[in-house]
Amino acid sequence: QVQLVESGGGRVQPGGSLRLSCVASGSIFSFYVMGWYRQAPGKQRDLVAGLDEGGTTHYIDSVKGRFTISRNNAMNTVYLQMNSLKPEDTAVYYCYGDSGRGPRTWGQGTQVTVSS
Repeated sequence: QVQLVESGGGRVQPGGSLRLSCVASGSIFSFYVMGWYRQAPGKQRDLVAGLDEGGTTHYIDSVKGRFTISRNNAMNTVYLQMNSLKPEDTAVYYCYGDSGRGPRTWGQGTQVTVSS
């Protein structure tokens, strides 16, 4: 089974940027859709952005124009570029992949903290 490992989280000031990476242990073509969720303390896990095998993207309204999801097939990696970060973006960010052949695959999560 392909595993997902996130990196790139950290602490940044409001208005700053981070790029999250999600590396698959095998081919990302194993998944027909990949993306990112986030979970803030005491809140449910919410979808942030998704990218399907055809290249179609979708974002929640609160990150449109600030976040960009992309993929590098040769590197088996999906990215989430986050610009103009706000304190309300603080959360643990989880990468996911859906293959249609079993349960959703999750990464272990990476913490993003936006604070002055």
